[in-house]
Amino acid sequence: MWVGAFASNIGTWMETVGLGIFVERTTGQAAWVGLVAAAGFVPSAVVGPFGGALADRLPRKALLVGSNTVAAALAIVLTITIATDVATAPLVAAIALVNGCIGAVGFPAFMAILPELVPEDELAGALALSSAQYNLGRIIGPVLAGLVIGFGGYEWAFALNAASFVAPVLAILPLTIPTPVANRDTSMLRSIREGLSFVRHEPGIRSVIGYFALNSFLAAPFIALIPSFATLLTDREDLGTSVLVTGQGVGAVLMALSLNALMRKLGARDLYRAVVLALPLALIAYAGSPNLVFGAITIIAVGAVYLGGLSTFNTITQLRTPAALRGRVLSTNMIILGSLYPLGSVVQGWVGDQVGLRATTMGAAALLFVVSVLTGAASRRFGAPLVSTSITGSTLDAAAPPPGAMPSGAD
Repeated sequence: MWVGAFASNIGTWMETVGLGIFVERTTGQAAWVGLVAAAGFVPSAVVGPFGGALADRLPRKALLVGSNTVAAALAIVLTITIATDVATAPLVAAIALVNGCIGAVGFPAFMAILPELVPEDELAGALALSSAQYNLGRIIGPVLAGLVIGFGGYEWAFALNAASFVAPVLAILPLTIPTPVANRDTSMLRSIREGLSFVRHEPGIRSVIGYFALNSFLAAPFIALIPSFATLLTDREDLGTSVLVTGQGVGAVLMALSLNALMRKLGARDLYRAVVLALPLALIAYAGSPNLVFGAITIIAVGAVYLGGLSTFNTITQLRTPAALRGRVLSTNMIILGSLYPLGSVVQGWVGDQVGLRATTMGAAALLFVVSVLTGAASRRFGAPLVSTSITGSTLDAAAPPPGAMPSGAD
């Protein structure tokens, strides 16, 4: 599954970069480039909850095979329109929008089956490796896109993306995946509300979801603003962007390789506490970088703790959620990331134009740190609801629960 998802992710990044270049060269308008990018991303916030509900109602194996097959068909349509010179910016945006919807339908099912594929005590490592392949794909995909487009044209990049969807389908087909046990007689909207209700009432998930929202709005926009920040560090925007994006990916991979050991050594709560405090400090150091070398070093640290946070949040959520609700609960993360990350990027970009990007990034990071401290992140009691048993009965924290702590996973 990891290899299949990695191959597909490389193809997806090839298409993403190719679409951006194609729209820029054919329209010369940044607005169209932004619209096409948003068309592929925004559906995660709107369609994601329905994807989560479907992941809890339909056989997840069939849902994954179907979504990958439809995505491959869309990539073929895009290839044909480019090869026959009938592609226009509106048509490309429409294809990107539909493709984003398909991804939002399939992704909750992909995340929901991971606990079925690995032992529970290896889940943190599996989720970290899953995030690492995404970061590796966003490094390798653009490089391959540039080479393929340069030698063969856009249609070759999009055709390779269509072919890449074969890999996850071949990986999924031999698997035996339990069928969800959710009640299919309830309406989709009621099913979605059940998932949101569980998130509100489960103390451990409620604890991490609040911080995840802050993280998405205040910290995550550094990713979207890398090209703009690169101009502050070097006259070569293309070189600076490449170095910083690569540095973030390197940090993510390093964390992915060590996260399982850290989770075993520190436990979920202390690791959660560490990344909550470390991320804003790393971002402040990154924002203060005097040159590209220092920027590359600090963004490695940012990339590591950022992935550590996401993986820890996802691990806690996975372990504290019953299998029948897993797709819907995980889709909550898609709602948050798909709405607050773009909003935060736009807000920080606008503020950065007014007062400077360094000051904006530092200010957002400092605000995140202050809020984290005020909510108790510096205290040993921070994340106390995490020190309990998971849905399946194994402990979430390596340390013993404090006296009087009660398991809350099944509340």
